[in-house]
Amino acid sequence: MNRDSNGALGWLGIFRLGLVQAALGSIVVLTTSTMNRVMVVELAMPAMLPGVLVAIHYLVQVLRPRLGYSSDVGGRRAPWIVGGMALLGTAAATAAVAIHLMQSRPVAGVALAVLAFLFIGVGVGMSGTAMLVLMATHVAENRRAAAATVTWIMMIVGFIATSIVAGNALEPFTTLRLIEVTGGVALAATLITWLAVVGIERPRSPVPAAAAQAATPFREALRQVWRESHSRRLTLFIFVSMVAYSAQDLILEPFAGLIFGMTPGQSTKLSGVQNSGVLIGMLLVAIVCSRPDKPFGSLRAWTIGGCVASAMSLLTLAVAGFVGPGWPIQASVFMLGLSNGVFAVGAIGSMMGMVGSGRRSREGVRMGLWGAAQAVAFALGGLGATALVDLARLLFDSVAIAYGVVFAVEGALFFIASRLAASARVRDEDLEQQAEQPTPVDRYAVSVAGR
Repeated sequence: MNRDSNGALGWLGIFRLGLVQAALGSIVVLTTSTMNRVMVVELAMPAMLPGVLVAIHYLVQVLRPRLGYSSDVGGRRAPWIVGGMALLGTAAATAAVAIHLMQSRPVAGVALAVLAFLFIGVGVGMSGTAMLVLMATHVAENRRAAAATVTWIMMIVGFIATSIVAGNALEPFTTLRLIEVTGGVALAATLITWLAVVGIERPRSPVPAAAAQAATPFREALRQVWRESHSRRLTLFIFVSMVAYSAQDLILEPFAGLIFGMTPGQSTKLSGVQNSGVLIGMLLVAIVCSRPDKPFGSLRAWTIGGCVASAMSLLTLAVAGFVGPGWPIQASVFMLGLSNGVFAVGAIGSMMGMVGSGRRSREGVRMGLWGAAQAVAFALGGLGATALVDLARLLFDSVAIAYGVVFAVEGALFFIASRLAASARVRDEDLEQQAEQPTPVDRYAVSVAGR
């Protein structure tokens, strides 16, 4: 059943929305991984080019609050989910055309790729923001942690399935074949998205109060959300924690190679150990927080604990750099992954839990604001970490000190994030704002996370 006896989304409905995330991941993995490799290896373009293009796709997602606002005005999320996926697919196919063009007209190809990645970011923002708002406002509180885990795992499934299918379809490789494969994946992802959301959203009955709320200009709507203390603090929490979370992606494998002498294959396996820990941590929180009586603490408590554990794990990696090969590096990396998994589900669950608290008809703006903070953090995290490693190596002339400094900074950011998570709760004034502007919402609408 799509819905349970209380009208909230049941497990089938949650799985259907998870398919949207899988479809999104299937397109994104082609643009950030496959096309990245083709530009650098097959076309011998500078490695900076795909790095800049991926950064563009993140930075343009500062538009998420505006996109979320537009879905608030219409009162429906499904059209934005499908429309965003269609735009994403079209932009990805355009990026493949740009790569083909780079062979004969590099300048024109790069210009077209920049335009394509701009719209890739817009498509991700449209579809992803609307999907999270729809899930947040239709999933019961005790299922939010599990729903967050389902969406994350389904995204990984999308990565894996596309990597296998597209990898086989791209042999023997040509840029024309890349266009065909990308177009096929985009078309399939859009069709799956449409089938996943059709009929899943309950239409709201328009009333004057709701229309007045929706008619508020965007800038004023954004100011209203920013004045809510829980929205503001959660935005800061997401930004700080996601900078720390994403900063490790680009430095962990080089660290393993330089300090522990690991080969590329061995360091890749080490990343697999980390991802296994992430998956176990997410499943752990999903299981324990799905209990209605919450015998093992609230979702917010797990979020704080995940941040603190992530900080401690990063500090052990800082120490590992000085100890060298005698350190149990796999155990440290697994604990980092486990802690990250706990934190990640807690963070997503917190967004889902708080998106409906405060002024009504602002769910899309809130989720868009938090999504924009996450996207900018991901763009800055990897760039900042690699730049800091280079600077520290220049200043201290020591690989161990350089990576130790970066891991310590990441750990400090996670400690700061834990304090922000502890303070990111809904205050009385936010609930008063909510009461001042009543609009029709489903009786299973979002309640405060962590109660």
